[in-house]
Amino acid sequence: MIYLATLFLLGNLAMAQSSPAQHPEGKPLTSANASTPAAALPPDPKGRSTVIGGEITAVDPVRDQLTLKVFGGHTTTILFDERTKVYRNGARIPLFDLHPDEHASVETALDGTTVFALRIHMLSHLAGDEFRGQVSTYNAKTGSLTVQSNLSHEPITVHVPAGIPVVSISPDGISTPQSGSIHFVPGTLLDVRFKGSKTGQGIATGIDVLAVPGSSFVFSGRLSLLNLPAGRMVITDPRDNKAYPITFDPSLLPVARTLHEGMTVKVTTNYDGIRYTANEVVVP
Repeated sequence: MIYLATLFLLGNLAMAQSSPAQHPEGKPLTSANASTPAAALPPDPKGRSTVIGGEITAVDPVRDQLTLKVFGGHTTTILFDERTKVYRNGARIPLFDLHPDEHASVETALDGTTVFALRIHMLSHLAGDEFRGQVSTYNAKTGSLTVQSNLSHEPITVHVPAGIPVVSISPDGISTPQSGSIHFVPGTLLDVRFKGSKTGQGIATGIDVLAVPGSSFVFSGRLSLLNLPAGRMVITDPRDNKAYPITFDPSLLPVARTLHEGMTVKVTTNYDGIRYTANEVVVP
């Protein structure tokens, strides 16, 4: 009898040791060290992406941000998290392999008011890039070109070597190579292709001249924004899906009162080095 009671007691002890501990409500308790599914990450930002090239000068894994020295000299802060994909020379690598002193091409998008890294391509060679902007200054003797660009609120300075291809692009898309000495007038709208250098300054590899102050341009496309009191409209060209802001004087363009967003229009403008100003609007 004592023998049977002992076996019963030992069996209960064994079951107590092998069964999970129970919550007072009858639910199993989980060890604090047990792994739990990670919270679902939010979707990637849906804004338009921009590629920025430069050198990673700092990585802060606590704040999940990096500092990128963009070719041209200025720096920008970019956020990252588990959604960010990182590559080195085309091969996917873990996020924790992100280090400073790497040359990188970073595909970014606005996440609210912050800049977020969608993809980071770290390169063993210096990265190249392209930007559009207006000429601030140009020194033909030194080849120093400073442009207020679409990559940053700060101007970007690149070196323009002698002999690089410079092409004028007409409003209808015809390309005309420029020969002889090049003079970039302040306000000239450019597309600049460039590569990095070990000094951190960009070196231009090709320049497209899109608009020179005083030139005339014709835009055709969808009227995606119309603000009659402010004299502002935006034309979206279906060929490249780019939006072009245009100013106008409603008193000089009575036809503007008959326009509405979504219409297809043809707008003749003058470029003054700062903005396009409409002098004729035609509804095809």
